[in-house]
Amino acid sequence: MSEILIHILVPVVIFGFIALFTLFAVYAERKIAGFVQDRLGPMETGKYGLLQTFADILKLLQKELINPKATDKALFIIAPIIIFVAVFIGYSVVPWAPDFIPANTNTGLFFIMAVVSIDALGILMAGWGSNNKYSLLGSIRAIAQMVSYEIPVGLSLIAAVMITQTLNLNEIAYNQGILSSESIKFLGIWDVTDVGGILAWNIFQAPHLIVVYIIFFVATLAECNRAPFDIPEAESELIGGFHTEYGGIRFAFIFLSEYAMMFLVAMLGVVIFLGGWNTPLPNIGGLKLADWTTGLVWGIFWTFAKSLIIVGVQMWIRWTLPRFRADQLMNLCWKVMIPIAFVCLAASGLWRILVMN
Repeated sequence: MSEILIHILVPVVIFGFIALFTLFAVYAERKIAGFVQDRLGPMETGKYGLLQTFADILKLLQKELINPKATDKALFIIAPIIIFVAVFIGYSVVPWAPDFIPANTNTGLFFIMAVVSIDALGILMAGWGSNNKYSLLGSIRAIAQMVSYEIPVGLSLIAAVMITQTLNLNEIAYNQGILSSESIKFLGIWDVTDVGGILAWNIFQAPHLIVVYIIFFVATLAECNRAPFDIPEAESELIGGFHTEYGGIRFAFIFLSEYAMMFLVAMLGVVIFLGGWNTPLPNIGGLKLADWTTGLVWGIFWTFAKSLIIVGVQMWIRWTLPRFRADQLMNLCWKVMIPIAFVCLAASGLWRILVMN
């Protein structure tokens, strides 16, 4: 009975977290946009506009569900569900703290890449089922973009896996801190297992992984359809892209999926490249900073804090850089990022052979 309750409770808690994160992330994004554009952002509903997002959600949930006459009703209705569920399931294998993970599997990284890619199917269904030229064009753009940028994402993750030698996300996080089960060599010179902190993160264990993480970060922006890679939605051209015909709770699920995806890829990057739930504070001399800032609560704190910083950078970029044209977006992927990712892949092999063995 207790296992059944756990299986019910965990998805409910994850969904609740995604909903709360989206509410506050939308408010934060509006405020960041206001700061970048030298204005205040929402200020009327609640103190400093804190209740504006709650008011918007209540309004959205009360709206009538409208099915345009010419839509393919089955595809139109199920598409938002597939988009959200694909992202939602991805949270099941990401660790928050030492051994605090909904599903600890040895193929966690492979699983998350496989299941999250299903949201492309939902986007195609949304565009086709809407029977709207703007929606169809937006979904075609989205599929072309997501399929293309999955290649540099995959290559960057393979480059990291060649260093870590595991697909288990919990093990990858363990191997970046003082709790590491294996000896970690920093630059192949000294053992930093007892030092821990930022020096044990993967981007410092193998310095070329800094470039790999940049590729991962930029490619995941495109996977999330975030500016400057938001041509699938492109309000100035396509009104809203693949979700033009959606309103009410169906639009809310699509909106929820975008912000859930933002946090998921930020958290995945943190686990693989930025130490996961490990503290950035090292043990220096008699100061055992790393020892004092580990454990369940600190692990959740560090994972959440690092991921929020990355999400903040995603928002900052949206309101700073102009949108790419479609040809520029594809040139960046196929002519720049993929070749660099292959070079980093070779560098990971050489580093593993020459330095880590």
